[in-house]
Amino acid sequence: MSRRDDIRQRSATELITASQDRAEPYKDKEVPQKRGHGGVLSVDSVAASRARSGIIALSYMACAILLIFFNKLALSSFKFPYSNLITLLQLICSNMLLALLVRLDVVSLTKEGEVLGSSPSQRFVPLSTLKVILPLSLAYLLYMVLGMASLKGVNLPMYTTLRRTTAAFTMSAEFALTGKRQPPLILVSVSLMVLGAIVAGLRDFSFDAWGYFVVFASNGSTALYLATISRLGKRTSLNSFGLMWCNGLICAPILLIVTFLNGDLLEALSFEYLHTLKFQLVLLLSCLLAFALNYTIFLNTAVNSALTQTVCGNLKDAVVIVIGFQSFSDARFDPINMVGILLGIAGSVMYAVLKL
Repeated sequence: MSRRDDIRQRSATELITASQDRAEPYKDKEVPQKRGHGGVLSVDSVAASRARSGIIALSYMACAILLIFFNKLALSSFKFPYSNLITLLQLICSNMLLALLVRLDVVSLTKEGEVLGSSPSQRFVPLSTLKVILPLSLAYLLYMVLGMASLKGVNLPMYTTLRRTTAAFTMSAEFALTGKRQPPLILVSVSLMVLGAIVAGLRDFSFDAWGYFVVFASNGSTALYLATISRLGKRTSLNSFGLMWCNGLICAPILLIVTFLNGDLLEALSFEYLHTLKFQLVLLLSCLLAFALNYTIFLNTAVNSALTQTVCGNLKDAVVIVIGFQSFSDARFDPINMVGILLGIAGSVMYAVLKL
């Protein structure tokens, strides 16, 4: 069996890419394990499998945390005002790396059992598929642009707390579009997240109304993207990498044109830190981590259980909150603010447990 075929068999549910936000837990996936004599799992194979699962989980958390950190560093510490350019660079970098991995047969763009073509030129997505994916990619573009901009307007602890309310936006969109109602306990957990955001916001010393508005707009765009992917994602044979590829092909040219027309592209050339090594490293790591996060989410979904993914997501948020208080001056500790943050975490844990 070729390496490409093996990757296809490990393909998981479509993932949603960020920041900078959590998808609903996936169902448990069975991990292939080597067996010893008589079909009994050897101690070495079990230990190796556990070690691999742990490394993948830690890699996902590290990529998610570092991506948010470097994005925030560029936007707030270096005061780089062109968030759309960072998004554009991330899209270009991700598609370049993805093209390389497809050429090397490391990953495939299609779901298990689906083939685009046998020759290298046929391994990528045809124009007819791009037309189907266009609405999804436009929703993704809005989601990415607002997600990056929202990091600039609020501190990291409040960013994490406010982003938790995405579930409320998603539930509202589902009810408006399909009439779907959630169980009472789910409503309680989401209410806790919303209450936590309100309480924390009451004592946010770096409160910025526009920043809050952008975060909530980002939450709404996330709900829109989730709704779009549920409607259009199943109409193609693409897996999460295929969707990422299409999103890059469609969104990057649009962002390039927008940043050129509004002057951001030319103004960025005169940015005071553009030629400093530290800023260049921050941008480079941000671009590489954007792709690495998508890849580790794919692996984490394929290898680890829903419980492991839930724990990873909440640990990641806790670390981001700590980093926000320790590393950036726009976040100040306040007891009431912390109570709100903890309420949001409690609601998020309860929601995740109920969804398991």
